[in-house]
Amino acid sequence: MLPEPVVIVGAGAAGSTLALLLARYDIPTTVVERRTDPRLHPAAHVVNARTLEIWNQASPRLGQALASLTPPIDTVNIIRWCTDVRAQPIGEIDLLSQPERLDEVRSHSPYLISHIGQHLLMPTLWEALDDEPLVDFRRGWRADMTGETVTLRAPKSEPVVVSPKYVIAADGANSTLREAAGITMAGPVLANMGSVFFHAPGLYLDGADRPLLSWIYHPRFSGVMIAHADDDYVLMTPYLHEAQLIARDGRQFWNGVLPTVIGSTHYEIRSTGTWTMTKQTADRFRRGPLLLIGDAAHRFPHTGGFGLNSGVQDAHNLAWKLAAVLRAGASDTLLDTYEIERRPVIERFAQQSTHNHFTLDEVTEPLGITNRSLHQATELVGRLPLDGVPDRWIAKVADLLTFAQTARTKRLLRDTARSRRLRQRMAEAIPSQEEHFVASGLEFGYAYSGPLIDGVEGDCPDGDVSFYRPTTHPGSRFPHAYILDADGAEVSTHDAIARTGLTLFTADPENWGTHVAGQPVTVPLTVVALTAADEDAEASTIELFEVGERGAVVVRPDGHVVWRTDEDASAVTRLHDFLRHAWDTTYPQLRDDASA
Repeated sequence: MLPEPVVIVGAGAAGSTLALLLARYDIPTTVVERRTDPRLHPAAHVVNARTLEIWNQASPRLGQALASLTPPIDTVNIIRWCTDVRAQPIGEIDLLSQPERLDEVRSHSPYLISHIGQHLLMPTLWEALDDEPLVDFRRGWRADMTGETVTLRAPKSEPVVVSPKYVIAADGANSTLREAAGITMAGPVLANMGSVFFHAPGLYLDGADRPLLSWIYHPRFSGVMIAHADDDYVLMTPYLHEAQLIARDGRQFWNGVLPTVIGSTHYEIRSTGTWTMTKQTADRFRRGPLLLIGDAAHRFPHTGGFGLNSGVQDAHNLAWKLAAVLRAGASDTLLDTYEIERRPVIERFAQQSTHNHFTLDEVTEPLGITNRSLHQATELVGRLPLDGVPDRWIAKVADLLTFAQTARTKRLLRDTARSRRLRQRMAEAIPSQEEHFVASGLEFGYAYSGPLIDGVEGDCPDGDVSFYRPTTHPGSRFPHAYILDADGAEVSTHDAIARTGLTLFTADPENWGTHVAGQPVTVPLTVVALTAADEDAEASTIELFEVGERGAVVVRPDGHVVWRTDEDASAVTRLHDFLRHAWDTTYPQLRDDASA
């Protein structure tokens, strides 16, 4: 039996990120992935700026590779509602219609929210795993966990039994490790979805605005189309029962539908798939040495793009804690703070994505087509006692119900005053959907609370969904700004955060450095000067961090604030009292080494 510090089961975005972050702490991992090919049928495509920050922290080389995949912002700014892709739009949202808003968002991070399909993203992440010597990446392998041992299996290979200190279930929505551990998922099924990934180079004429998303309402089809790079597209639609053709033979179904949606344009189907849209969270994120991240721990509707990004955040929260346990002698109970901190964030993301899903009804309610009625129909069909009923009968009834809904869109195609009024009512509801597509307040503004965060000021209040206001309130993400490092080079504040221990940011580094050095070492503290890279921005930089010219902000390795004061360096006594109370067992080995 081979000892292993960490085995990660699943090399999706969450599992890959965790392996790369742990490598930064010199922690080897075995990553087990049942698939051999990273080119997925695309699902997630929204990669927010916070995720890009985390990936850059995991590997600057990875950050550069992903930057090369990021399309220009002015090619992914249109969200459209229409009857087919060539028809006059019912209405649309232009995400670049407010240039001053874009300037504001650019100030929050070195990165902008991006659009990278999983078929492009995953090969890049897997290449990073292959290039990392501390990652033993096993494609085409499966993992079974019994007690505290893990058996790795692959065709034509002898089973390998390992005894890891920790096992990470990153094996997706249908996690076998979660199921084997008896951890359940709670929450409703909202819809069953089918999708097709296809290539259609002639779909949009040269110079025509190609929407990022097209919400299509046609008498024979209703759903959404996502435009990817290189003239690739994903088209999605709901269905009611697995007996329907879309679930039994996706290629046949979509060959019948695509000409309706895209006209006579030549297309090539790359893949088809089905999935279940749910709002579900695991009843626990940990059982002994097993920890759940990503879709294994939570599932959201796709409306809002929180799924992939939240899994990367899970990995970010967990990585430094695992490193503290495995490398610095921290108590195993530190890992319990993973769920304490992440669960409230996950619940808010789940609530917002579900809200977005049902808020789409404001546009389509005049048609009599709503996601609420779809949810009710899905639940009803799921409860019906259909055992023994032939699939062909079930499929026929489900198809009739589906057609009865989509047929309501015929009114949109008529050239009548009533049809024009209907289109106008739908168009008037479209601007209210912006929160679905612009969520900077959640992208950057999610915050933690718990035993590692100073609670004197109370929990960090929930901010606006769409608008982010930078803050150093304990629990929040430390704001981004460009400062000068010790060598006088311009760096983001995020790049100045110490990998291990805590980082104290202050505009008065000399006094704080002296006072910190004069106190007993509780947790390693690195003092960083908040010196604006641009002299003209000195005052605004001081204002951004909310502690004045003499105060300090203390930040942990994942970039979240744990403590702050607007008092001068004499407040170091209060800081050390807080650290002794909340952080004493986090870095005992490093503390003892520093005290020796």
